[in-house]
Amino acid sequence: MHRKAAQYVTRTTTAAAGAVATAATSVAAAAVAASIVLSPVADASSRLDGVRADLQRAVQLNQITQEQAISFEAKLAGRILGEA
Repeated sequence: MHRKAAQYVTRTTTAAAGAVATAATSVAAAAVAASIVLSPVADASSRLDGVRADLQRAVQLNQITQEQAISFEAKLAGRILGEA
């Protein structure tokens, strides 16, 4: 194979592989977005349970203090229960 032909094949193969990877990523992102949009909304108590668990984990990892967790949970509870 001639040198220019080999370069063309290499370039077009690389570009095609990149386009396929980009398309696959877009399809995967669309599938995730659709599953989030179409999933049922959790009720307020289960949302608060999740918030509480996440905040406790953050306290255990020393990312926030217990006081900060309590304050933030109270703020979110007001918002979440206000929506319900």
